[in-house]
Amino acid sequence: MSHAPTRRGLLIILSSPSGAGKSTLARRLRDWDPALGFSVSSTTRKPRPGEVDGEHYHFVTETAFKGDVAQGEMLEHAHVFGNFYGSPKGPVENAINKGRDVLFDIDWQGAQQITNSALGQHTLSIFILPPSIAELRRRLENRAQDDADTISRRMQKSWDEISHWGGYDYVLVNDDLDTTEAQLKTIITATRLRRLQQPQLTDHVRALQSEFEELT
Repeated sequence: MSHAPTRRGLLIILSSPSGAGKSTLARRLRDWDPALGFSVSSTTRKPRPGEVDGEHYHFVTETAFKGDVAQGEMLEHAHVFGNFYGSPKGPVENAINKGRDVLFDIDWQGAQQITNSALGQHTLSIFILPPSIAELRRRLENRAQDDADTISRRMQKSWDEISHWGGYDYVLVNDDLDTTEAQLKTIITATRLRRLQQPQLTDHVRALQSEFEELT
């Protein structure tokens, strides 16, 4: 016999400029809680070396992507560096209705769309800041994934991303991964206990009321 979930799942949004550490932090959170789902985005860009379709991204054509948007199948979508990115809605709704959290590694545009969507009341948005711009550039250069021109473009976009920090529930400065990881765990644990995330509380209070009336 199936049971109703004890709580409703969260849409946990992690955003940051490239190189600030959100992907590493996202992996650490999933190691901490293996039940934490990850929203696999759809994208029209080509796979990078080592990326697997359906695991890192759903790699789709621009026609297919625009078709999903037109049919309302994308929870959020954006156009970044000449490519489209978006989060399929169906798997997310299914997960949170079963009481499972879903983690999003997306930019401010996607975060804003999700926060303003029908699922917005169940979101937890967290922005990760770098300790300095110099450190951010150093991290991008050390990744050795991009040429100098691409790094310069990413740095420009990073500042645009940082300028939207005020639209998030929580903002953390990632100058130490272990400290930031601990802070994230505290935030998530507390938010899971929000009244809104615990639909069973209504029935519990009704039961308390009935018990009280019987005793009086």
